Amino acid sequence: MHESILYKKLDSNKVVCTACKHKCVIGPDNTGICGVRQNKNGKLYLLVYGKAASFNIDPIEKKPLYHFLPGTKVFSLGTVGCNFACSFCQNWDISQASKELKLKLLKEKKPEIMGVEVSKYGYDLSPEKIVDICVKGKIPSIAYTYNEPIIFFEYLYDTSKLAHKKNIKNVFVSNGYESDDALELMKPYLNGINIDLKSFSDEFYRKICRAELKHVLETIKKVYELGIWLEITTLVIPGKNDSDSELRKIADFISGIDKNIPWHVSAFHPDYRMTDAEITRHTTLHKAVKIGRKSGLKYVYAGNIVDEDNESTRCPECKAVLIRRRGYLVEIENLKNGKCIKCNEEIAGVWR
Repeated sequence: MHESILYKKLDSNKVVCTACKHKCVIGPDNTGICGVRQNKNGKLYLLVYGKAASFNIDPIEKKPLYHFLPGTKVFSLGTVGCNFACSFCQNWDISQASKELKLKLLKEKKPEIMGVEVSKYGYDLSPEKIVDICVKGKIPSIAYTYNEPIIFFEYLYDTSKLAHKKNIKNVFVSNGYESDDALELMKPYLNGINIDLKSFSDEFYRKICRAELKHVLETIKKVYELGIWLEITTLVIPGKNDSDSELRKIADFISGIDKNIPWHVSAFHPDYRMTDAEITRHTTLHKAVKIGRKSGLKYVYAGNIVDEDNESTRCPECKAVLIRRRGYLVEIENLKNGKCIKCNEEIAGVWR
């Protein structure tokens, strides 16, 4: 266990966790919603510090980040636990593991051993080891991903500071529930973030994700204000969030912040507790791309399908192909130092 830095002490040995927007009030021996931040004797501890449940070396495009060091590799890691409960989660086996364990131990009246049990779900992988792998492998960035990174804040915070010293960049793949305190602490070290804007319906967020839309919208605005590179993803689920009206609301919201923010509209496939919905049709994604462009967004991409036309980056001014993509095959063609070679248009992103 590792003492948290994002919490405040309350009366009666209770604490309030300030890592995410749930702001869980946690009694002795209990954990917050995520199941990995536990109150022990009036102090809050992160139970998964140094415990990676999953790690890989991925293409940066897999996050997806299309305007962030394209064509490079990224060291990706995550732990168990999540502060959402999305019924369509594709990483449910690790994201929901701590919650299921928590329920089991509460039934057995053994919440105090949560730390011991949770630690069995991860591999020992210290911040120093992660950075060393990246230095030796010449991997230019680290992604905190697979589950919601904010719940293992202290682990990623220490890692990101070490990485920063070695000129290695840090990115989040997030559900957008970071607290302002967490984002302010991360500002010097966080170079990019892809936030899931899962819907523009509060009912969707409350029923399907156990969260609130307004907090995600606040986070997106905060990230942009802090100057952290931002891309947004919407997993398009047939019958749930794929109406023209909802897609237009999402696109208009993003466009209202900055038309340069890339929007990824990705195909859904049935998983976890949502096996009754259909796989997203290509035509639906093409519709979403058109809606995004009509809203003024300069960079809209279709994801989770192979579609070179709608995966590639084009210059918004002269329409030249700048980065050609087919799946994870990436060719940089007419982009140099963040500018279109053909017309000298500045292309928003992190290019070096």
